[in-house]
Parts: sequence; C-alpha cells; structure tokens
Amino acid sequence: MVIRTDRRRFLQASAAAAAVGTLAACGRGREIARPDGVPVSEFGFESTAADVTAGLDLTGMTALVTGSNSGIGYETARVLALRGATVLCCARNQSKADATVASIAGDTQPLVFDLADWDSIVAAAAQVRAMNQPLDILICNAGIMELPELQQVRGIERQFAVNHLGHFILVNQLLDQVVAAPAGRIVNVSSGQATRNAPPEGIQFDNLSGEQGYDPAIAYGQSKLANVLFTLELAERLENTNATANALRPGVIPTNLGRHMPAWKPFLLKTVGTFFTKTVPQGAATTCYVATAPQLVGVNGYFFEDSNPIRAGGHTEDRDMARRLWQISEELTAGYWSRA
Repeated sequence: MVIRTDRRRFLQASAAAAAVGTLAACGRGREIARPDGVPVSEFGFESTAADVTAGLDLTGMTALVTGSNSGIGYETARVLALRGATVLCCARNQSKADATVASIAGDTQPLVFDLADWDSIVAAAAQVRAMNQPLDILICNAGIMELPELQQVRGIERQFAVNHLGHFILVNQLLDQVVAAPAGRIVNVSSGQATRNAPPEGIQFDNLSGEQGYDPAIAYGQSKLANVLFTLELAERLENTNATANALRPGVIPTNLGRHMPAWKPFLLKTVGTFFTKTVPQGAATTCYVATAPQLVGVNGYFFEDSNPIRAGGHTEDRDMARRLWQISEELTAGYWSRA
C-alpha cells in the first residue's frame, strides 16, 4: 500500500513537472517561426483585447461570437461591442444569453444554440440569415475540454463533435452572409494543444467515436487540431472571395473551460504556472486582433499567437489531412452543414 501511494505521488509530481514544462514551452521567450508575407504587429503576450482594438470604429459591422457568456468569449464580445459593432452573443440557453447581453454596453443581441444539438445550430443560423444583412465577423470560440469519461454526440466523441463539427455546421450555414460582407472574417479559436497534445498521426479518422481508445487530453488536442485544419481548407475555398479564415491559439488562461480537468491542473495554473498564463483580457487579444486588424484584410489561412502569425508545426499545415477532414465532416454532418 505504501509503495502504491508513493508511486501515485511520484506520477502526480511527474505530471505536474511535465505540465510546467509545457507551459514554459508556450510562454514568453520562445523562438518563433513566422510565415512569409504576413504583417507582424507591435502587440505581444501582454497585450489586451482593448489594446489591439484601440482607435478602431466598428460601427455598422455585425459580429457573432460563440461561447460569449464567459471567459475570453465574453471579453471578445464586450470589446467588439465597445468598438461599435453589433454583437450576436451566443450561449447554450436563453438565460445565459440574456444575462450576457444585459451586462455588455453597446449593441448586443442574444442568440441561443447548443453546439452539441445540431438542429439548434441550424435554427439559430436561420435566425441570423433572416436579419438580411452581411456578417462581418464570425468567431468560433466556444468549446469543451478534457471530459474525464468518453461521451458521444451522434456516435462521435463529444469534444470533436462540439469543438469542430458544431462549428463546421455553423460556419457553412452562415458562409453566404460572411462572403456578402465587404471583408468578412471567420476566426477559429484553437489551442496550443493542436500541436502539443494531438495524436501523433494527426486526426484519428478511424477512431472519431473514441471507442478504440479515449484519453481526455488527446481527444481535446485532436479537436483543436481539427479547428486549424478546418481553417486551412476553408481558406482555400474562400480564395476567390473577399472573405478570409484564420485560426489562433489564445494562450493559457485559467477559465471555466478547465472545469473538467483533474484538480491538480487548475491548481498548477494558478500557482507555479502564473508566469506563463494570461489574464482573460490578454487571452481575448489575439481573437480581437485577427477579427479586426485593418492590416489583416485579405490575410487568409494562417495561424496566430500573441496577435502575430506563427508557423505552429505538427500537422497544422497538412493540406491533405485538411481536405480529408472536410470530406469526413460533410459526411458526419450530412443534412445539417448544407443549406441545400
């Protein structure tokens, strides 16, 4: 019994040490590879959403933000409304959406749907289309993280179904509205886990159900890699339009996104990890920058971090995998992704 206890403590300490190393790897002071031809900004790790949008007037523009009732989604919606945009604040139920709208100064409207309920996504998208106006900014921010036990949506592992497929449906349902905008932008909020914790082979197309093996962190990493690959293929499909699609990692921010993680992980973030974590206003900065920066008009198909473009590595630039993911996503969401 003593041996087992000591071994458990050793494993927990090892995991904690590894997590600290991961935080250090995604914090300040790293050597960063950047793509050619994409503007580099003066903003960085400590910049806030208010900083990166200072001086901008978004009056007349319409933005939609999923998961806008809490965390960096809330801060994103708040700052976009502060700068004059009409913001559709999305939440899973009416009370959360209404509370969000009531607490944000500016022109905001509630929009209710659950990314795990694909019928509700289609219904909400129909409401947006009925507004009969372009959608200038579509931010796919909502997500779930590290569910401790395997859960499924329509036979698909839940993190993949919500974080990727739910947004795949939403974007395709509203694509005409984004393309109709003068310079429509689709912004997919991914994570550093897209490279650090995704399966070694990338997307496990033969195990999207999770039934052949489920690890909470790896499943989350796979869903975040899917966000980037979806962006890559979407950008290619938008090439002959004025619309663009880009992805980003916001950084490590202690929010309720981590509510399903083992207790030691949030504790670690709030103690030894504080040097590498961001505040919520800092965490929303890259989203707001990619969604609004005038210098990014026409910039399409890139990955951003700390309000600047990066080459994240891993499978994030695998165009063959991106095309296959799109095809599989169409098949898995047949009857929902297309308005036809």
